Amino acid sequence: MSKIKIEYLFDNSVARIILDDGKGNVLDSIMMKDLHQLLDKFAENKDLKLISFEGAGKHFSFGASVEEHTKENASEMLNSFHGIFYKIMNLSIPTVAKISGQCLGGGLELALICNTMFADKTSFMGQPEVVLGVFPPPASLLLPLKIGNARAEELLITGESVSAIKAKEMGIVAEVFEDKETMDEELNLWIKKYILPKSASSLRYATKTSRTFFNHIMNKFLPKLEDLYVNDLMETHDANEGINSFLEKRNPNWKNN
Repeated sequence: MSKIKIEYLFDNSVARIILDDGKGNVLDSIMMKDLHQLLDKFAENKDLKLISFEGAGKHFSFGASVEEHTKENASEMLNSFHGIFYKIMNLSIPTVAKISGQCLGGGLELALICNTMFADKTSFMGQPEVVLGVFPPPASLLLPLKIGNARAEELLITGESVSAIKAKEMGIVAEVFEDKETMDEELNLWIKKYILPKSASSLRYATKTSRTFFNHIMNKFLPKLEDLYVNDLMETHDANEGINSFLEKRNPNWKNN
């Protein structure tokens, strides 16, 4: 059973992806496989002008599956997860994230890879991986690229979640709306004004060229951070303890190594 829904809007020029696992829209192996298949399909669609991402229900996404972060699963999980980022970059189709409720960990990373992020006032965003004794490879690059090192480090080192208002002040999101319904209405107006009148092929060139440096950094360094995660981090006691303690619903016993 698929964990994403897809709708085509505005004469099939806009693809609306809805993450939907019935609860927190966790990015597990099933949902990631669904996203891979859909992105492969988009590569054959020359008429697509925009891809939007959102979560079903009250939340965007609680993040990637913690169960799949365990040492024996980490390599396969990261390979699949990071593959989604490479495919989005290679497509060069403009992307937008619509954020409500919790947008955490891998969920925020998926939103950050998008060209534009909109949020409503219910949303909170953060990279809490450090609380579990690990780190987020994509966000470790995406946040500095988007908001600068100082503010990125604030989120990556503390694991703090920030409100939509603070996220806008930090430069993470473009606009904040009163509620999800208003966000939907305003996004549709934005699409009609800025996306629909343009050529799909020209939009892809604009997206690709505007991300020349962005894509270079991601392609060069994300594989290195993936290797650091799998081959160094997951060999430490504390990374495994952080993941296992979360799954066992207990406080971690750190040994600082």
